[in-house]
Amino acid sequence: MDIRPLTGELSVAPQIAAADMQALADAGFRSVICNRPDGEGADQPTCDELERAALERGIEVRYLPAESGKVTDEQGAEFGALMAALPKPVLAFCRTGMRSTTMWALSQAGKMPLPQIIELSSKAGFDLKGVVRRIVNGGKTPVEVADATHDVVIIGGGAAGIAVAASLLARSPNLDIAIIDPADIHYYQPGWTMVGAGVFDAATTARTMASVLPRGVHWLKSAVAAFEPERDVVILDGCRVVKYQQLVVCPGLKLDWHGIEGLSETLGRNGVTSNYRYDLAPYTWQLVQQLGRDKRDAKALFTQPPMPIKCAGAPQKAMYLSADHWRRAGVLDAIDIQFCNAGAVLFGVADYVPALMEYVKAYNIGLNFGQTLLAVDGPGRKATFSRANADGSKDIITRDFDMIHVVPPQKSPDFIRVSPLSDAAGWVDIDPATLRHKTYANIFGLGDAGNTPNAKTAAAARKQAPVVAHNLLASRGAARGEAKYDGYGSCPLTVERGKIVLAEFTYGGKVAPSFPAWLIDGTRPSRLAWYLKERVLPPLYWEGMLKGREWMAQPEMVG
Repeated sequence: MDIRPLTGELSVAPQIAAADMQALADAGFRSVICNRPDGEGADQPTCDELERAALERGIEVRYLPAESGKVTDEQGAEFGALMAALPKPVLAFCRTGMRSTTMWALSQAGKMPLPQIIELSSKAGFDLKGVVRRIVNGGKTPVEVADATHDVVIIGGGAAGIAVAASLLARSPNLDIAIIDPADIHYYQPGWTMVGAGVFDAATTARTMASVLPRGVHWLKSAVAAFEPERDVVILDGCRVVKYQQLVVCPGLKLDWHGIEGLSETLGRNGVTSNYRYDLAPYTWQLVQQLGRDKRDAKALFTQPPMPIKCAGAPQKAMYLSADHWRRAGVLDAIDIQFCNAGAVLFGVADYVPALMEYVKAYNIGLNFGQTLLAVDGPGRKATFSRANADGSKDIITRDFDMIHVVPPQKSPDFIRVSPLSDAAGWVDIDPATLRHKTYANIFGLGDAGNTPNAKTAAAARKQAPVVAHNLLASRGAARGEAKYDGYGSCPLTVERGKIVLAEFTYGGKVAPSFPAWLIDGTRPSRLAWYLKERVLPPLYWEGMLKGREWMAQPEMVG
């Protein structure tokens, strides 16, 4: 038998035989649901035969047959009723297990999140893309009518989504564009490091979504449930259907706060903070000011999870700016600073490491590579890490803290990860140069959700947006040639208040400075780079990038 678990209470299997009942009883199954009509196959036992063998072993059997490819809404509901009534665990079967899985999925509509349904089914070996819309519609077959149709649909109203919409309109003002995003507020996330250091006020990093959307763009204020790329359709929550000619996918990534045990329960109190959230960055600054003033011999932890993460330098930025404040306040010697990094190096581009190491030594920071945060006990002020040892083994260590700045693990959004657009790791599968989807020619991707091997930064999205805009219009016959993205990313490493190591690089970690070395040497701390970060980049973001003004971002053309 090929038994495939879906949940702790339900498994599915291909056709079973009466002789299998003893093995099922030995495995602990208490009920069986037969979803294959009697007589469908020449070598198939009837459900009555199976029931006689099952009853001898104390297993209940129910018959709920469905024709192949024709599972009805009512059968899904009846399957759910059987699952509620039968003794657990249950085995459901048909010819391959697909009909049983489909009935289960329909029965879970509205009870379990769609991504979880799709993911559990996929793990069991079943692709449910044919019934996604029915699941979104509460287990019922929806009406085949599109609620909206647009030339271009953009998933995500963050930096990447608005930038690409603005770049498209700058080139083609009459293009019919819709942005799908449920958020009311648009954030300038690169500013949160500065909020956590008391340089920016949090309110300056937030504007209403309506105020930043390019004029003429339709805003569909909803969450995406699923994609049907073969039909050029996006399914929204509530089973609303949006059709497109071209699709741009840039929803950002998901911060997995629940990926660290105990973290979500203690964030914003007990000395636990993160600059990766708008409402917590001010708490970081509050803790930094308090630490050392209130207690001698304090312990401050700064963590970095496994890659990929957005702005890989951000965990260090918070650490350096905190240490700089403590140095200026004269309490640095009283604070034990530890950087616990799941990775093996301080920074991924070696050219910038010497300058960073100077600050690590000046601030007396302990570097702990191969350490991944597993759990946080806020009230107990303890953090638990998995430590990778040189011999390949792992052990568990616990560290005390008075303050801990946590960067959560990060992954692709659930609705992307389980969609036909994703690669094996769950990221949007796009060509690293053209940013066109590798399978669907009328789909493009950019920003943090893409699988391109660049740094996930706003600077990368600023360079990617014109590339997508040009190539999308070229696919419509409205532009010539092909634009190429070279992997550019930038990370202004705030090593102290007033100085920055301006890391700029392309694919493969190739250093790619925007300025001559006599003006800004990115491998050395620079006051001018700080001025850019503090005074130039915010207006460049709001009034340049989000307005379609491609200053220093014109795409490279090939062909």
